[in-house]
Amino acid sequence: MKRIAIQGENGSFHDIAAHQYFEGEQIQIICCSTFEQVFAQMAADPTIIGMLAIENTIAGSLLHNYELLRDSGTTIVGEHKLHIEHCICCLPEDSWETLTEVHSHPVALMQCRHFLDKHSTLKAVETEDTAGAAEAISRNVCRGQAAICNSSAARLYGLKVLENQIEDNKHNFTRFLVVTNPRKADFLRSLEQSDKASLVFSLPHEEGSLSKVLTILSFYSINLTKIQSLPVIGHEWEYMFYVDVTYQNLTRYRQSIDAIIPLTKELKILGEYEQC
Repeated sequence: MKRIAIQGENGSFHDIAAHQYFEGEQIQIICCSTFEQVFAQMAADPTIIGMLAIENTIAGSLLHNYELLRDSGTTIVGEHKLHIEHCICCLPEDSWETLTEVHSHPVALMQCRHFLDKHSTLKAVETEDTAGAAEAISRNVCRGQAAICNSSAARLYGLKVLENQIEDNKHNFTRFLVVTNPRKADFLRSLEQSDKASLVFSLPHEEGSLSKVLTILSFYSINLTKIQSLPVIGHEWEYMFYVDVTYQNLTRYRQSIDAIIPLTKELKILGEYEQC
């Protein structure tokens, strides 16, 4: 049985993503209130696998998770893209007429802004987790309170769905990363079948330093699918670059890494895996 640490409660989008990624396998979900706790679980027990959101098509990148990933020493072994659908739910005895508040994660509230504008009498209350909001309403029997979460979480906690698919954008996806202790990586992925890699590096504060790296990657037919820069704290105008690349030839990819190493500082391969 695989043990998967997630941020959030049972029924959360992390929970759904974990079950979809490991479909057909027996898994045990370890619920954590923060992403820091997810990495702490993996550090305490190398057999625990982490599942963490890294970017959303509306909200963008989860920048702090990039830093946690870099500092953790874990390895990315897979990714999963989940279609995000929200519902509004409440206790069975409640209705639109009795509701005064709606609770959810701030990103979920943002993703349902148009819906909330139409129900301006509802006070929006931020919580740590979408499914956690539903669980708290159910456990504490919070009359007059609604939650925005996935409909599976509403069913899990015995809540009534008032309206489904209330998200503003019907083509909203979140990309999750599957991470593990490097010593366990080969049990979860086939390196020979990998076609995507995530890298992080810094560059000298020199003119054209980034363009030189990108030119070399292009020469080796490496496709750049994402680049995210974060400032290096304490070093003005210096940045860490988080880069996702895809490739069709593992050898050519490795040659490209050898070629850009002399041009970069602190280059680290965060993971090599199959793209979804």
